[in-house]
Amino acid sequence: MATPMRGLRDIRTLTGRVAGASHPYKAYLRISHIEMEKARKTKESEAARERIVTIAARLEEIDAEKQALLEAMGERAAGAPRLPRGPRRSTGGFKVRY
Repeated sequence: MATPMRGLRDIRTLTGRVAGASHPYKAYLRISHIEMEKARKTKESEAARERIVTIAARLEEIDAEKQALLEAMGERAAGAPRLPRGPRRSTGGFKVRY
């Protein structure tokens, strides 16, 4: 008598066994992992806030420096006569020597 052929239904699996979440130690490990991730993300968030504050302060410094330069140019331009501005006409062009 020939042995019956085995099929897909005869393969043993882990279906029906105890789920991994029901083990308390696995749940505690998952909780600790989540807490560590939360701590990292909190630290990243604080660092990003500090960077935003630093960038905003630098933007204010740039605006103040720009304003000071514009005021200095205005004072200098008020005391010096202006040269006529028009299109520049050059006959030589751009030359490069090697």
